[in-house]
Amino acid sequence: MIFHPIQTEMKHIFFLNLFLLVSLNSCKDNTKLETPNIIIVYADDLGYGDVSSYNQGTLNTPNIDKIANQGTRFTSGYSSSATCSPSRYALLTGTYPWRNKRAKILTGANLIIDTTEMTLPKMLRNSGYKTGIIGKWHLGLGDKKINYNKKISPGPNEVGFDYSFIMPDTQDRVPTVYIENGNVINLDLHDPISVSFKKNFEGLPTGKENPELLTMMWDHGHNGSIINGIPRIGFMKGGEKAKWVDIDMADEFLKQAKKYINTVKESPFFLFYTLQQPHVPRTPHPRFEGLSSMGPRGDAIIEADWCIGELYSHLEKNDLLENSIIILTSDNGPVLNDGYNDYAVEKLGDHTPSGNFRGGKYSLFEAGTRVPFITYWKGKIKTQVSDEIVSQIDFLNSIASLIGSKTRSKDGKELDNLLFKNSGTGRKDLILEAQTKTALRSQNWILIPPYEGPKTNPNTNIESGRSKNYQLYNLNFDISQQNNLANSNSEKLKEMIDRYQDIIGK
Repeated sequence: MIFHPIQTEMKHIFFLNLFLLVSLNSCKDNTKLETPNIIIVYADDLGYGDVSSYNQGTLNTPNIDKIANQGTRFTSGYSSSATCSPSRYALLTGTYPWRNKRAKILTGANLIIDTTEMTLPKMLRNSGYKTGIIGKWHLGLGDKKINYNKKISPGPNEVGFDYSFIMPDTQDRVPTVYIENGNVINLDLHDPISVSFKKNFEGLPTGKENPELLTMMWDHGHNGSIINGIPRIGFMKGGEKAKWVDIDMADEFLKQAKKYINTVKESPFFLFYTLQQPHVPRTPHPRFEGLSSMGPRGDAIIEADWCIGELYSHLEKNDLLENSIIILTSDNGPVLNDGYNDYAVEKLGDHTPSGNFRGGKYSLFEAGTRVPFITYWKGKIKTQVSDEIVSQIDFLNSIASLIGSKTRSKDGKELDNLLFKNSGTGRKDLILEAQTKTALRSQNWILIPPYEGPKTNPNTNIESGRSKNYQLYNLNFDISQQNNLANSNSEKLKEMIDRYQDIIGK
């Protein structure tokens, strides 16, 4: 058979187009397979020394260690704030919390993330991901007085999460209910929920007036409504069928996290798994009681470690590990007495929740914001320990860069090579924050500007980092920040002040 030249050319073009089509589809499929699931496990008040792979304390956290020992363990990993609400705001938005005057510790407040603001879950949802949050929220709900007896909006679902199963604030605050996609679980409209943070409802017992009803005694600030024998911040009436059982909370959040994964595992997904441990009130399930010999705080960390191990096993059983990035970190540093007499101080023993660092939760010193910080991706991230400076504020930009999204936040850096590929360098500069006060880490130097206020919090017995004078520390030689060099190194002090003011002013 003889082909006409035009026929031959058309045949070549046909097969070339077919080849290109197959190749493009193949590339597309490969790109889809390489789009990793993103899981952020966010502990609450877990200190740098509370994780045994950091070789500082005496607690044993084998499941966290398993992840750390197969991934990258960062020794200079930071939350953006030494308290919970600001840290969560910064993680989700990639914006320093001190830029948002409402980003403070919240109590019954309205949503502090503007619904028009770009967030990590929005970016991922725009990139084809399913997005969910399970656990603690504490970023506010609604845009006016919150009515818990009808659908609450805006909330997590309006800032990028397809699915949410949360407690509204913290375990020590009312209302003590779970909220799913804006609706209180098990709500009985014949027993409506009322909440106040100003005065008690007539006739209801409180921790202050009725200590005989308590199974956990308050120390400071937590003497409002009594639920499950535990006094809370604020006052609550009604909603009896909707109230959570504290000792079952860890199991409930874990169950919901597994359920969510089962629902979305056929698509790329983002899970923000926000643990309540070891925040007060520390209420580990009875099967964990006594396992740490450190009282409820230690036992709650053992429980949290178990939950993380169960989540890891669930991913493994569903063949999801190879295509899932796990980021494990904490919202701020540790605190022992944070409002309840639970023997956290008395039973501490030789354990050092803050490691070698000074301060803790609420503090401008290192222990306030330097936290456990681990990234894991089976077969992709090689085991290593990194001293590079990284921050939770970089998650949005780094993950966006990794998956090919053009979205970027104001303050975040693109550290995807460092976080997920064992290469690259970290930050040179990072602004740290504690209760609206800020400090600067620049390479291995720390600058803390002068601030009025107590040097030590009388309730928590944690150094605040405040002083009437500038503080300057060289972490290379003084990791515990004991030697203030502000007076002896005026040249470096001026350089740090200039750099600090330059960043703050932008």
